[in-house]
Amino acid sequence: MLMRTDPFREFDRLAQHLAAGAAGTWSKPAAMPMDAYRSGQEFVVSFDLPGVDPEAIEIDVERNVLTVKAERRPIAEKDVQVQVSERPLGVFSRQLFLGDTLDTERISADYDAGVLTLRIPVAEQAKPRRIAVRADRPQEIQS
Repeated sequence: MLMRTDPFREFDRLAQHLAAGAAGTWSKPAAMPMDAYRSGQEFVVSFDLPGVDPEAIEIDVERNVLTVKAERRPIAEKDVQVQVSERPLGVFSRQLFLGDTLDTERISADYDAGVLTLRIPVAEQAKPRRIAVRADRPQEIQS
């Protein structure tokens, strides 16, 4: 129901992180770690976004593509001399391709302790259901 599309994304993220450290830039979107699992009649997707203001998180669904974007900005205080800066800054994004069996109209989102959790219900038409079997009685053969 959830498909991961780019197996080399982590390599791209690492290369981008190394290039950003050398160039001092953070404008290109980076991936965010996630877990996804099915729990009963819904899919749960959790993204690690520590230090991100909930106001800086955008969640969009277009057709069957779910896009999550978040931004962590540098310290904006004046007269600050950064001694160590290891936490990634900038825009983080992730796209998930959702199957037709998920109800994209009823997605819920919660943000707690730096974790964004999305709950995507399974669509009614995709839920298993029992079909009643009718038995027609054979007609007697008249001789």
